[in-house]
Formats: sequence, structure tokens, C-alpha cells
Amino acid sequence: MPEGLIVKALSGYYYVKETGGEPGEPVQCRGRGVFKKRGITPLVGDRVIFEPTENGEGTVTEILPRVSELIRPPVANARLAVLLFSLREPDMNLQLLDKFLVHIENEGLQTLICLTKRDLLDDSDTSDELTKQVSDLYSSIGYEVIVTSSHTGAGTEEVLKRLAGEISVFSGQSGVGKSSLLNAMLPGLGLETSAISLRLGRGKHTTRHVELIELENGGYVADTPGFSQLDFLELGVDQLSECFREFVPYASECKFRGCSHLHEPGCQVRAALEDGKIAASRYEHYVQFYEEMKDKKRRY
Repeated sequence: MPEGLIVKALSGYYYVKETGGEPGEPVQCRGRGVFKKRGITPLVGDRVIFEPTENGEGTVTEILPRVSELIRPPVANARLAVLLFSLREPDMNLQLLDKFLVHIENEGLQTLICLTKRDLLDDSDTSDELTKQVSDLYSSIGYEVIVTSSHTGAGTEEVLKRLAGEISVFSGQSGVGKSSLLNAMLPGLGLETSAISLRLGRGKHTTRHVELIELENGGYVADTPGFSQLDFLELGVDQLSECFREFVPYASECKFRGCSHLHEPGCQVRAALEDGKIAASRYEHYVQFYEEMKDKKRRY
């Protein structure tokens, strides 16, 4: 029986692109009834075995082992998260960027940070300094950062090259230009883009379901619904500091095991902060997230 990749899931159907098959439309499949009985849900990104049926459709009979599984968005086998944040409209929000990074670190994915809408900045030294500060900060932590502009095409080839051979998840605050960047990388794709609501400072959601977009270089991109709100319900407060990757080498040297890095004596994370080895903005966001998680835990 043929193998394939689920590239779209919609209304109980799974659209499977056959591995090594001829270019064309994916096969519309149903899942085996036994999946439901066992509480198994095939996901976009799953590599599967399917059985063609007489009407040109098919049945997914087996889900092959996954290398990763995301709950939100529901995607299997993604290894790279492309995190898009705009330099303007909406303005750069480092707290939200750090919140997304915590979730991505918790999922164990690689990260590419795309700073979008470079063309909306003027040519002043202040604008260049903003871009450089953000880029330098996250590069120094170990994140890959690319500055892009869908309008001028800057950075799009670089991003496209990074996506080769991977299943990638595009995420970030609504209205930062996810669909615009994909359209710039793939002329003719024609994804619907959202107008920015200046009053709300965020875009209207234009993506309705998860779907893998095939790239010519063997990569697939999950164009997922934008979200501006994230919560920490799936993450324990004791795991938070591990999601700030620059804290990790210092946390292992703290005087007390299980140090919260808030007030304990002998905390090496706070010592690194005082020595300028950890950015003040990152530590400040860590404290905010810690308090938010403790507050949620009390309420639940």
C-alpha cells in the first residue's frame, strides 16, 4: 500500500500526498474507524500508509511514528518554528516574542526568528538601531535571526533556503505578515492577507485551518491561524527557566536545587544578570511569566 503525507485535514477528511507519486491533487481519505476507538487522531504532517478505494479516494490505515506532535497548532513532524514579528504595524513586542519562544523551547523545536516589515521603518539611525538591537540580542542567545521585507523581497530567499526539506510551522502575532512572506517566497500562491486594524494593533485572522504548503525545495510550511494570546497551562512553573536557553548554564550552578531565580541566595542566574551576561528584558519577562503561571495555578 502507498505511503503519503497528510497535507490538509478538513471536515473529517485527510488529504494525502503520495510519497514519490506524480504531481497532482492529494488523495481525499477517511481515517480507519479503529483510530477513533483508540482515541487516535491523524494530524496534518503525519506520514501515513493509505489504501486507495474504487472511487478514487482512500482510507488511512496506519500512522507512521512521529518525531514531534504539536497541540496548537495541531501538526505532526514539524522540526522548525518560524517565528514572525514585525518591526512596525504592529510595533515590536519583545514580551510576546519571549512568550512564543518559551512555548517553542518547551516543544523542543528549532527556531528561526523573522523580523518582518523592514520597509515600514524609515532610514533614520533610530530605526536601524532598533533592528540591530533586537537582532543582536537574540543572535547572542543562539537564535537564528533574519530581517525580511515582503514588499522589497529582502531576506525572502534566505528564509526559503532555511526551509528546505523541513516541515515548518509559521507562527507569531496576527497581522505580522505571515501570508505576505509566503506569497513573496512563492509567487502565484495567492494566500489571503489581512489588513491591519490600527485601532486594535493586530490583524484580522485570515487562516481558517491548518494546511501544508509545498515548497519546490522539498520543504512544507504549515500556514496556521495567527494567535496573539498564549497561556502556560501545558508548562510547569519549574520548567520555565529551562525555556530561557541562556539561563541554563548558570542555573546548574545555583546554590539551591530548584532555584526559582527570584530571591534565593547564591543564585547564579541573577549573578549573570548583574554581570550583564543575561539581558534585563529577558529576565524581566521571565519574572512576569513566572508570576503569571503561579497566578494561573492558584486559580485552577
